Amino acid sequence: MEIWEPLVRGIFKKENLPCGNLGRLTPGTNAVFRVDGHVIKIYAPKESGYDGTEARTELSAMKRALSGGVSCPKIVACGEVRDRYNFDYMIMEFIEGREFDEAARLFSNDEKSEFARRLRKTTDIMNKPGEPINDRDVIHDRSRHWRWEKYPERFKRERSEYLSTHNFGEKVFVHGDLCGDNILITGGGGINIIDFADAVMAPVAYEQALVASELFRFEKTFLRGYFGEYERNELTDLCFNGLLIHDFGGDIVKQRVANPKEISCLSDLRNKLSGLL
Repeated sequence: MEIWEPLVRGIFKKENLPCGNLGRLTPGTNAVFRVDGHVIKIYAPKESGYDGTEARTELSAMKRALSGGVSCPKIVACGEVRDRYNFDYMIMEFIEGREFDEAARLFSNDEKSEFARRLRKTTDIMNKPGEPINDRDVIHDRSRHWRWEKYPERFKRERSEYLSTHNFGEKVFVHGDLCGDNILITGGGGINIIDFADAVMAPVAYEQALVASELFRFEKTFLRGYFGEYERNELTDLCFNGLLIHDFGGDIVKQRVANPKEISCLSDLRNKLSGLL
């Protein structure tokens, strides 16, 4: 944090904002710090190997979410600063709350169901068609499929064929990374969504499969609150399709479903998902 402090103070001075002490927040790809009542996010520059679109994506996505009534941080300032590299940055309001993973440990079953129902209302507000927020093609851009490289050759071949022929449905606006770190629960039980850097236009299964697998980890109380009295085969299909096209799908399957060596073909993945559900 001490390495970043001069840059942070320079940005706050540039924006004519008071800069108090820096505080740590959950680590991620980008540099994120609390500064009193603000959060500053400094994006990884293109020289780091990232494509440089995260800042523009997050700004556009947060504006869309806020305009739709989704509870997320208000944007205070954004721009670019030249240091050794060009750094995009965003300054947002700080929201006092607990990350979902921490808060959910104390939830009763009724609270789990109620949270899941309210989250579904929030994602339904977000998951609407509209103008693209970036040019990412999560289904057909092969450069985005590297997380599946660890899987057997037959599986990768079948996945590639499936992606080229299956109709995954209309593309809508999705947050893209609704994991436990990116949902804050405030004192009154409010749900606040943060970190829109992975937002994209994608089929709704892209969002919902990650919620089921990564956020809820297939826990049935949460699933019934979010999906209602679902049919197992239908939810299996949704998770199967959503994970196959998700940027993080290969990692999520490895962490939440099975070792890649145990998934030699698409049928193996479908059967393992069905067993978890």
